[in-house]
Amino acid sequence: MERRNWKQVMMLFMLVAAVSMVAAGCGTSSNNTVSKNTGAAAGEAKANTNTPAEAVTVSLGLLPSIDAIPFIIAHEQGFDKKHNVNLDIQTFKSAKDRDVAFQAGKVDGLSADLVAISIYNEAGLDVKITSTTTGEFDLLTGNDEIQEVKDLKGKTVILSKNTSTQYTVAMMLKQAGLTEEDITVTEVPQIPTRLELLKNKKADAAVLPEPFVTMGKTSGLRVLSSTVTAGVNPFVLAFPQSAIEAKGQAIRDMYTAYDEAVEYMKSHDQSEYIDLIIKEVGYPDTLKDEIKVPEYLPAYQVDVKEVEAAFAWAREKGLLTKDISAEEVISDVQFKK
Repeated sequence: MERRNWKQVMMLFMLVAAVSMVAAGCGTSSNNTVSKNTGAAAGEAKANTNTPAEAVTVSLGLLPSIDAIPFIIAHEQGFDKKHNVNLDIQTFKSAKDRDVAFQAGKVDGLSADLVAISIYNEAGLDVKITSTTTGEFDLLTGNDEIQEVKDLKGKTVILSKNTSTQYTVAMMLKQAGLTEEDITVTEVPQIPTRLELLKNKKADAAVLPEPFVTMGKTSGLRVLSSTVTAGVNPFVLAFPQSAIEAKGQAIRDMYTAYDEAVEYMKSHDQSEYIDLIIKEVGYPDTLKDEIKVPEYLPAYQVDVKEVEAAFAWAREKGLLTKDISAEEVISDVQFKK
């Protein structure tokens, strides 16, 4: 009997010691871990949330444009944490700054376009498209002689060369029976400068994204065409293959959070989140009543034909020389090809 009691005492002692070690380990968690994983460790007793203890971080390099909004709302509303992923959203003022951060490995994925995808892969970066995004470019004019895209023949258009803005104009011109040789291109990479030049009649037309489209329209400029009306969608989200292999499940969780953000915007009045859009996209407060938020769709994969068309244009411009097919740059991490 004494021997049996001794064994029971020893087993109880070992159990208490094990529990103490686990408690000590939780108590020494870093502050960064606790802040990112609300409800973990010491905060778990106080916070009544659905936040998983081990939310995987996915960092996104985004531009301050309308295609970033669902990701921002997904994070602000906590939909990312709800689905076991932490969206680390980093916004950049220019595509150049975004690309520098991407190549330095500071972001996992990025909002990009099909022309950029061709350039990345031409440079040897194994970058894959994981979905489309909801973006928009508009072609604006302040010249009363120009009422349609076909009226641009012999006119000056401001854009950024060797980018999706030039590709977008090329597709619009093609639909109007014109070619890029029918216009004079003035290259201005800085978007605010494009708007100012157009307002001051230094050019006949310019390609602009939001919020500069709304700003231009309130100044009397008119929209000739857009990527939406032209049926062109060069906007995508992309990840290097290495990130897809390392964080495949987290990327899928990210899209679940994205879709929930889309549903949130559909079921809530725009006034409930418009201030966030003004802050993140950069609309002036004075245009609050002029902003029209797009009707976002749940995330879906890019159309192969869209990629082929953009790659064909990139080859014509000498931006893509490698034999890379559309299928090779489309990932099935979330959507099947």
